[in-house]
Amino acid sequence: MRIRRITHSSLARTLVTIFTSACIGGNGSGLIGVSGDNPGGTASGAAVLSFFSSPGNADVGQILPIIQVAASDSLGTVNANFTGVVRLTLASNSTGGGLHGVTAVRAQGGIATFDDLSLDKAGTYTLRASANGAAGATSATFTITAATTP
Repeated sequence: MRIRRITHSSLARTLVTIFTSACIGGNGSGLIGVSGDNPGGTASGAAVLSFFSSPGNADVGQILPIIQVAASDSLGTVNANFTGVVRLTLASNSTGGGLHGVTAVRAQGGIATFDDLSLDKAGTYTLRASANGAAGATSATFTITAATTP
């Protein structure tokens, strides 16, 4: 059993995820920008992936802050019916670092959540999100630093 430290930012993201998941049950949910009535994909073709919450800086081997990838239509509306598998890979990797953790997650309510990723070398990175039938996305740049002892 792995015990995870809960931080203010991870708790806030979890609450937002729970709230949006509970509110997107269908038409007339009252939540603007979330669509539950488009089972075929998007308003104009395939879903477009985007980083709902981008990776943050961390130390080597430390679990990254929660990363969420959303599947949206061309207007940016989250497709709550998208349940495809979203995969994360390293898009830029100048140091030859390895990405560790679960890198393929099935989206729920149009959002895939990655909560156990880490990198094994210091450097500057970006992640690439991909899924069958969806246009991919590249994250913002983030930095992994060597851990220092006090």
